[in-house]
Amino acid sequence: MEVKIEPSWKLVLQNEFEKEYFVKLTEFVRNEYKTKLTFPPANLIFNAFEQCPFDNAKVVIIGQDPYHGDGQAHGLCFSVNDGVVFPPSLVNIFKEIERDLEKSKPISGNLIRWAKQGVLLLNATLTVQAHVAGSHQGRGWETFTDAAINKLATEKENLVFMLWGSYAQKKGAFIDEKKHLVLKSVHPSPLSAYRGFIGNNHFSMANNYLKIVGKTEIDW
Repeated sequence: MEVKIEPSWKLVLQNEFEKEYFVKLTEFVRNEYKTKLTFPPANLIFNAFEQCPFDNAKVVIIGQDPYHGDGQAHGLCFSVNDGVVFPPSLVNIFKEIERDLEKSKPISGNLIRWAKQGVLLLNATLTVQAHVAGSHQGRGWETFTDAAINKLATEKENLVFMLWGSYAQKKGAFIDEKKHLVLKSVHPSPLSAYRGFIGNNHFSMANNYLKIVGKTEIDW
């Protein structure tokens, strides 16, 4: 099956595109975009891969679903387009960066600047029906994104995986912690942020590790 995805990812994920689950998933997603308002815009479904090629990836942040509000989702987990009000989880991410690294809060919630430096901002599910949270879960996206994480974890070394919340931690449970730095904490959502996300030091820890393994640090 022909899938428009960044070339280095196309190479490592080629086998997935031929599998029955992916063919069914593609049919489902195409139909959703034809019949319902669906996010992100269709040309940005694979934006996380587009902005952070396989060979460039240094840090992996795993989200769950795209934002389902108008104009928010653009294919990068936790990220919103320029000019969009910061969602609560993103507010807490910036609070922790401010606390951890003494960096002032940015003007824009568009995290493409991270992706360009090698941060893969990957949601487990890559599409969602407008205003219906979790509406595209269990349709095959999770299998596809598991395959992407597995390729990173097995074929690369010295990556940083940020697993925030129990969902991300289950998804990354197989990652070899001798080969990569795996950082775990509660989710940055307002429900849990003050029970261990604020104060987790993940951003400084990630940069310290990258420095030790001879990679360029991320300008968070």
